[in-house]
Amino acid sequence: MELHQLRYFVAVAETGNFTRASERVKISQPSLSQQIINLEREVGHKLFHRLGRKAVLTEAGVTFLERARRILFEVENAAKELSDHPGLGRKITVGAVQTVMPYLITPFIARCRELFPNLVVDAREDFRNQLVSAVIEGELDLAVVPLPVKDHRVSVEPLLTEALLLVVGKKHPIASRTEINIGDLAEETFVSLGDSSTLAVQIRHFFGDHNFQPKIGFRCAQVATLKLVVSMGLGISILPELARVADDGDSLIYLRLTGTSPTRELAIIRHLQRYQSRGAEQFLSLLREEVRQREKAISTAP
Repeated sequence: MELHQLRYFVAVAETGNFTRASERVKISQPSLSQQIINLEREVGHKLFHRLGRKAVLTEAGVTFLERARRILFEVENAAKELSDHPGLGRKITVGAVQTVMPYLITPFIARCRELFPNLVVDAREDFRNQLVSAVIEGELDLAVVPLPVKDHRVSVEPLLTEALLLVVGKKHPIASRTEINIGDLAEETFVSLGDSSTLAVQIRHFFGDHNFQPKIGFRCAQVATLKLVVSMGLGISILPELARVADDGDSLIYLRLTGTSPTRELAIIRHLQRYQSRGAEQFLSLLREEVRQREKAISTAP
């Protein structure tokens, strides 16, 4: 029995399809099918019911899946522990949502490279659900995502709470106002991130709690596009404090809504049972300090 056979078996079990599994593990479908047949011969049981395009676990397959995952889990932990050897370089993989990656994680990785030249950090930007799945499946060592995260397989460490701010173009009529209530925005056109964005979902919930129905005129996939649309006076939006950068001052104004203070919470998520490398601990220690310094700077700003 080979480790790659176990990986192929788990891939088929999780995708329920030989073709999708072959794409996931990056081998041809006939080769994967043959490896599964070889594995079934070795264990002496059929592991899958072949139902057309579907692959459904047999009773033996269900039992074997738990053991296969455990074996792969221990092998991966052993490899990570070995990579922590003092004489070897260290590598970690981190993830973040699109409203965090360019404003916190990317510049922070650049700083890490200066302080820990032997630490290699690979990064992935994605939606929260995909990042949680990647942490659970071992594709990521850690991720920074908005709360809530409800999965018993991950640890959740609060990282920061930040304000959600109204953002308007510099020439917008309300840009110079000192007090703005939600009700004042009834006739405004809003620019929103796509429905898969956790920020967009949170803002909808916030508006719903205040019985406010925004008029959405633009939906954008990236924060940079959203800012461009707002800067051109085509709409207004709401963004987290992290997304506010020095270059915005030329074209955007950030304002706080009167009478309410919407916020979002960001957290670090990690697998509860996976080995945590020295590299990951170095990264997190420095990240926590980075956030503390940011919060201090915001609290003392005029």
